Amino acid sequence: MKSLKLTFTLLFILFLKHNSIAQAENFSVIAYYMGDGEQINEYEVDKLTHIIFSFCHLKDNKLYVDNARDTATIEKLVALKQQHPRLKVMLSLGGWGGCAPCSEAFSTPEGRKIFAQSVKDINSYFGTDGIDLDWEYPTIEGHPGHLYQPQDKQNFTSLVSELRHVLGDENELSFAAGGFQKFLDESVEWEKIMPLLDRVNIMSYDLVNGYATVTGHHTPLYGTRPEDESTDRAVNYLLNLGIPSEKLVIGAAFYTRVWKDVPATNNGLYQKGEHTKGYNFRSYTANLTSANGWEYFWDDKGQAPYWYNKKLNQFATGDDPKSVEEKAKYALDKKLGGIMFWELTLDTPKEGLLQTIDNVVNQ
Repeated sequence: MKSLKLTFTLLFILFLKHNSIAQAENFSVIAYYMGDGEQINEYEVDKLTHIIFSFCHLKDNKLYVDNARDTATIEKLVALKQQHPRLKVMLSLGGWGGCAPCSEAFSTPEGRKIFAQSVKDINSYFGTDGIDLDWEYPTIEGHPGHLYQPQDKQNFTSLVSELRHVLGDENELSFAAGGFQKFLDESVEWEKIMPLLDRVNIMSYDLVNGYATVTGHHTPLYGTRPEDESTDRAVNYLLNLGIPSEKLVIGAAFYTRVWKDVPATNNGLYQKGEHTKGYNFRSYTANLTSANGWEYFWDDKGQAPYWYNKKLNQFATGDDPKSVEEKAKYALDKKLGGIMFWELTLDTPKEGLLQTIDNVVNQ
């Protein structure tokens, strides 16, 4: 009887281990990348499943690579696939401030058709694996001065449909979505677009953005107050719409946002202030230090770090190894499609936040 019980125990352990390995194999680790063809050599590409080159733009309704430097970078990224067979290299359209013509360009069937064919042509030319749409934002106000209009919502659906039709199954198709409630509610037709997409990259950061005059967590896993935006809030909203969990990818921010003129009340959290320049993770150890006046805090409810500087009356919010570890665990526990981050060159080349993700995914 003891022998039988031991056998069942061993089989159960092997089953759990097999399931864990299978999930890790299907889990995407996606890096947006703004560096050049040389800087990528610093990083451990073997820990990534996708690199999204950022950014391409629109010119005459076509996807356009801006200059020779960008061309050389894309070629280098594609060459990396020979050493890393599982790696996918995608092109991204737009970015904050980079999609001014999008609303108009995608407002007609002809405009969408021209764009979709250009995406196919560029992917074929470079040997890239797909397109990530980073239009900030359809339907609602994004970058100041950029056109947005109610029909963007339906036009985005038509754009996704045209892209899938032209690209077929040869190329991956994803988009970067605002992780805040107004975007989730108003910008896109989720039920219509998600069957056509490989994934949505939820920008679960900048949830308190540079226009905010009150501090808060900009990239929390959970909300600490009912009104707070959070990663979990966005994920549950989309799951409740019936979107398959494996198509949801959550985001981590490899940078802080900083506010100045912030009172010391509550160590600067949820206080008035003026947004100023932040720090990327690569420079945390040089800047966010006790020697410079910074004190570190951990919000257990939000699963988010923050810093306050009494000397300078400054407040900082961002991700760090502890919060990124929690996000990666959350994504695995929820059986999500993966985790992405903005952006690779903000990380330390070794033993950084990418390493933290890899430790969780392959533990």
